[in-house]
Amino acid sequence: MRKLIAGNWKMNGTQEDLPDLDTLAKAHGDASVDVVICGPATLLGRMTTTGLTIGGQDCHPSTSGAHTGDISAPMIVDAGATYVITGHSERRTDHHEDDALVMAKTAAGWHAGLHVILCIGESEAQYRNGETLNVLRAQMDRSIPDGATPETTTIAYEPIWAIGTGLTPTPDEIAAVHAALRAYLEARFGAAGTAMRLLYGGSVKASNAGGIFLLPNVDGALVGGASLKAADFSPIITALEQSA
Repeated sequence: MRKLIAGNWKMNGTQEDLPDLDTLAKAHGDASVDVVICGPATLLGRMTTTGLTIGGQDCHPSTSGAHTGDISAPMIVDAGATYVITGHSERRTDHHEDDALVMAKTAAGWHAGLHVILCIGESEAQYRNGETLNVLRAQMDRSIPDGATPETTTIAYEPIWAIGTGLTPTPDEIAAVHAALRAYLEARFGAAGTAMRLLYGGSVKASNAGGIFLLPNVDGALVGGASLKAADFSPIITALEQSA
């Protein structure tokens, strides 16, 4: 599988920001890695006109129904997107999403034909207490449906305490966690687990991306704030290409 860099715009972006995507498309349209932008639902259709690969930031587990304000996976596909994020810590925290709901959303994404970037991560208290690996294994047990493949699923490790804080785990910590995640995926999914991509997320920026991408079992990144502007995101994409 090719390495993957995904930008998560979160609750940011209007049509005035679309020229940044045109800039990225011109600079990285033939990139040697997969480049995905996960934008707000209001922009998905217009984002697809840039030629970049586009994803949604969340989906409802149902295909349709009386769920005011929610977006279904088929709606994301209808807008022209091919990826979706599930289980992001901001959804788990702000909207009280548990592992069972994340699993249902992931299955819904698969059923609609979307590639799912499924997020896992520990809190600062869990990190300080040395519970990181136990927390992550439990989240994967209860969030990843059976039958995951490299074609349908990417796992993104995002330590909650590093998201938007400027803090990051040490390179040794990232490497150790990703090694443990790979071992889990291989034990559960066999050869599919060996090929499934593992992303790191949490305050990734141009200044630290190169070192992170050289770590074993780091197959790319899920990038938040630094993906909003082409000038910030482009060097991160280039760093991943150089590590591929």
